[in-house]
Amino acid sequence: MQTKVILLVQEPDGVRERALALFLGRARRALGLPRDVCVLITSNRELRELNHRHRYKNEPTDVLSFSSASSRFSDDIAISAEIAMQNALQLGHSTETELKILILHGLLHLAGYDHETDDGQMLTREAELRQQFKLPTGLIERTHAAAADQRGGKQKSTAARSGALRQ
Repeated sequence: MQTKVILLVQEPDGVRERALALFLGRARRALGLPRDVCVLITSNRELRELNHRHRYKNEPTDVLSFSSASSRFSDDIAISAEIAMQNALQLGHSTETELKILILHGLLHLAGYDHETDDGQMLTREAELRQQFKLPTGLIERTHAAAADQRGGKQKSTAARSGALRQ
């Protein structure tokens, strides 16, 4: 089996294409994915176009996975380099680490996991693999934490407003 990482944007500082390809191969094997996987690391513009064409959402996203209908062709993952760099900066780790997190997330989708419908199975498997590969917080955990923060912020805002109305 072959794994391939293609950087279509200028290589971000500290990102080693070979290290990503080696990680991709190890993670693909850990998930038992039988087909080749190609990872495209590109721009927000490209991810916006792919997201619009395939998910009808006209906005960039961090990672998209495309499973081939034929065993003769590779599965594909597309990643926004710009979002990966922003996330890495915000979370305090390297862009290469963030790209590995996004590759792992994309591979889990190719393995059939869907965090929107699977009652936590993808979250659990992602956590196991992140521990195995010594990666920090994953995408699903971040999303859950951000949602909890937003809910907490809304509750605080509502409580603050109601308190202000009583005074």
